[in-house]
Amino acid sequence: MWPLPALFVWALCWGVFLVLKAAEAPDWASLLLATALGGVLSLLSARRWRRVFIVLGFPLSVLASGFAAGVPAWGWLLPLAALFAMYPLHAWRDAPMFPTPAGALKGLARVATLDGASPRVVDAGCGMGDALRELHTQYPQARLEGLEWSWPLRIACAWRCRWLRVPARVKRADIWAADWAPYAMVYLFQRPESMPRAVKKAAHELRCGAWLASLEFEAKGLRPTAVHTCADGRPLWLYQAPFKSR
Repeated sequence: MWPLPALFVWALCWGVFLVLKAAEAPDWASLLLATALGGVLSLLSARRWRRVFIVLGFPLSVLASGFAAGVPAWGWLLPLAALFAMYPLHAWRDAPMFPTPAGALKGLARVATLDGASPRVVDAGCGMGDALRELHTQYPQARLEGLEWSWPLRIACAWRCRWLRVPARVKRADIWAADWAPYAMVYLFQRPESMPRAVKKAAHELRCGAWLASLEFEAKGLRPTAVHTCADGRPLWLYQAPFKSR
């Protein structure tokens, strides 16, 4: 139960920090490694605001304590650098990491059927792999792929998929530069501002019969082929190529 996971991670970070200091490691190195540990463990949380609390809890507690005296001024840039590694500037125009809720895509396979014995399905901006897990439950025969620009998230997603036994190939890639043509379905959980760009790319690259699936955010100007209502009530907008204008 929350906040026990945060308390556990903070305690673990402090333990690593104190062990490193006892081993006479530099203060900046102890701060960096303990903060990095908190950042990695925060990725296991499903909610973004909880991940932020988990990441910031340890360095803020060090700042409020007497241990901060030995940390040079530039050492406080290290947690910020870790945050930039997780959310690089290149991806700031896209949506932040919105996890697809568990069970949200239940029944999708009955609404959007995929042709072929082993169709390719991609989660463009896969984050921690929540959507890949849900897509696997609906299309167990599909070849799943995840595209993620943040290299820490890409590594964490690949590890998590193996742990959850989701047979997905996860690679670091720019979703806007990647070719969408080979895919039978492109799954997105973006934001309204980036949807016009996604529609333009999908219309240009998706082959006839392929699907563009957008959780929660509608592609303005297009007529949806179907709208799937998820378990939590939010819509999944489905558009099959060739697209039709409203």
